[in-house]
Amino acid sequence: MRLAEVVRTTAEVAATSSRLAKIDALAQLLQGAAPEDIVPVMGLLLAAPRQGRLGVGWRGLMAVDVAHAAEPVLTIADVDRTLDELAAVSGSGSAAARAGLLGDLATRATAEEWDLLARAMLGELRTGALAGVLLDAVAKASDRPVASVRRAAMLSGDLGATAVLALTGTAEELDTVGLAVGRPVLPMLAASAATPTAALEITGEASVEYKLDGARIQVHRHGDEVGVYTRSLADVTHRLPEIVEIVRALPAHDLILDGETLSLDEDGGPRPFQQTMSRFGADVSRELVLRPWFFDVLHVDGRDLIDEPLSVRLAELDRIAGDWRMPGVVTADPETAEQLSRDALAAGHEGVVVKAVGSPYTAGRRGKSWVKVKPVLTYDLVVLGVEWGSGRRRGRLSNLHLGARDPEGEFGDPGGFVMVGKTFKGLTDELLRWQTETFPAFETRRTASALFLRPEIVVEIAIDGVQHSPRYPGGIALRFARVKRYRPDKTAAEADTIQTLRALRRE
Repeated sequence: MRLAEVVRTTAEVAATSSRLAKIDALAQLLQGAAPEDIVPVMGLLLAAPRQGRLGVGWRGLMAVDVAHAAEPVLTIADVDRTLDELAAVSGSGSAAARAGLLGDLATRATAEEWDLLARAMLGELRTGALAGVLLDAVAKASDRPVASVRRAAMLSGDLGATAVLALTGTAEELDTVGLAVGRPVLPMLAASAATPTAALEITGEASVEYKLDGARIQVHRHGDEVGVYTRSLADVTHRLPEIVEIVRALPAHDLILDGETLSLDEDGGPRPFQQTMSRFGADVSRELVLRPWFFDVLHVDGRDLIDEPLSVRLAELDRIAGDWRMPGVVTADPETAEQLSRDALAAGHEGVVVKAVGSPYTAGRRGKSWVKVKPVLTYDLVVLGVEWGSGRRRGRLSNLHLGARDPEGEFGDPGGFVMVGKTFKGLTDELLRWQTETFPAFETRRTASALFLRPEIVVEIAIDGVQHSPRYPGGIALRFARVKRYRPDKTAAEADTIQTLRALRRE
């Protein structure tokens, strides 16, 4: 298959808001893929190449300055081989080797093909073809039931392998995909509500549990063999020996557990999220000990539990997990739920998750059976710059550069602004049009990808908190920032300060 076919399809998908039209276009593409191309194509469409980490970042891609091919010649096999080579580069001279491989690939690609490849390598394709749309396209292309394809993907945790099985295997082979100890599955996800009371109105009687500011883990055990996986199903077993030992000591032979982990400080409070994540990204430093909290069990000693109600799974979890169980209470009483939420926040955690007691474990799905409740923090920040959009946002000013006021000049000029993050979340089509029409009047300079603005436009931003970041002068970055609204009623002098945001950190 030619890469140009993927480019043409992604452009078609990005240009329509119709889910059915997206599915039709993707199905036609997959029907034309050779068996060996299916997994690489799925990786490009999901902006998650099958090779995993490539060692390629934004700076490396922006440094590529070559003349692109005039006509499309690249095949999916060509691209896949280059990505294999990129993933294998290591050691002395690796930066130069990667630059050479990227330059060669960019030279053989047309401008449109390179744009798709760069965005796929950065995980920012944004065509509107999310995993659910793509799985529906696999079902249509293979003439298999959507439910069968989705369940196989959830239980295998591998959308590419599921596509291969659906498109080249039999219906019986697809239907036999099930839970297997040692093979991680996509985690169940939660919807959101403003308060525990509102969440209970959705779920009815529920298990109301702490929501930690930690890292999601899924742990598989067969005898003394234990595997620990992240929410993206990466294997981090060798980095978390303390969790391995805890699970080995639990009273079962075979287990699949779902939970979270974080590190506690000397007073028993949670350490910052970034410190927890540092243990997942490095093979060194065991000084920071992680503690697990388990909130679900999917399998125990030959018995699959994902289709059992939560009440049954929790009874098994109570028996098995003991002190490693996530704090919570089963209730239908709003005040009880609200009190547990207050307790969680007072202990330094994010909030609570409210889970319907009759719900099965729907791997990989975000339904209304689980509802998370976290306080939303909003701050008035200043737009310092804006990047041109891609995909369906091409030609519009999209990704905002956000700054906080620095009245005393602690991190720069007195009265200036310190960048604290970027976001394109929460921008409606109407806001995108407004930004594109309005922002050039505030322009001070521009590059090929961005405009930089006079610090005069105030925008209200919702965040979940801040985290340590060496990238920005103020030492922090916003977490999960999204646009609430613009504030024409406020001047930049009324924006929130970098000191206010830094006070949100938990040292």
